[in-house]
Amino acid sequence: MRINRIRTTAIAATALAAALSLTACGGDDKAMGTKPAGAAETATPAASDTDGTAQQDAPEAGAPETQTVPTQGKHAGGNGDNRGKKPEAAPKTGAAASIPACMPKNSTVKVSSVSRPINHLLLTVTNTGSTNCAAYYAPFLRFDGAQAVYPILDDSKPQAVVTLAPGEEAYAGIALLGEPGENEPVPSDNLGVIMVDKNNKSKGEATLKLPADTATDGLGFVTYWQSDVETALMF
Repeated sequence: MRINRIRTTAIAATALAAALSLTACGGDDKAMGTKPAGAAETATPAASDTDGTAQQDAPEAGAPETQTVPTQGKHAGGNGDNRGKKPEAAPKTGAAASIPACMPKNSTVKVSSVSRPINHLLLTVTNTGSTNCAAYYAPFLRFDGAQAVYPILDDSKPQAVVTLAPGEEAYAGIALLGEPGENEPVPSDNLGVIMVDKNNKSKGEATLKLPADTATDGLGFVTYWQSDVETALMF
């Protein structure tokens, strides 16, 4: 009886020791953070997969952001239908921009002597047409068919081109002599008057008979066309 009790006690002690050993091992596993079987199925995706998605969705580092321009439709400040069209040319402005020049076919020119100032002549152009004409720049003068054009006085340039309605007149003053004693005056019988257009190009020449005893030394001048006699003869 004593022997059996000792064996039973030994077996029970052995079983208890084994149970305690298993419990201790289980506790160590939990403390060490060991995951149960099957935990790998719910693991986070690999880092390489996540990086691949980011590279597709985000622009490259340092690349500037761009915006696609629509090919049709309205744009800021304009309509898409106007793409590729050149801007319309601005209309011409100016009082005489589209007015034809006064010339032999629509006007007449005459030359006359004046009492004051001395050694001067007066040139007059009259619009004989049915529409307006413009007396551009100054007349080009040639005494007795001279090759050189008579000097033009730049200081006489008016602020605006003189425009003539039908029947109206414009005037230019002619100084016949320069400083006394510089050149010997030469008698002249005829005067060629060349009218010009807005581009300063000839529009025809009229030949006039000069007043008796007209003489020039080639050192005088002619003024620009003026709207009144006083201004034409003041230089």
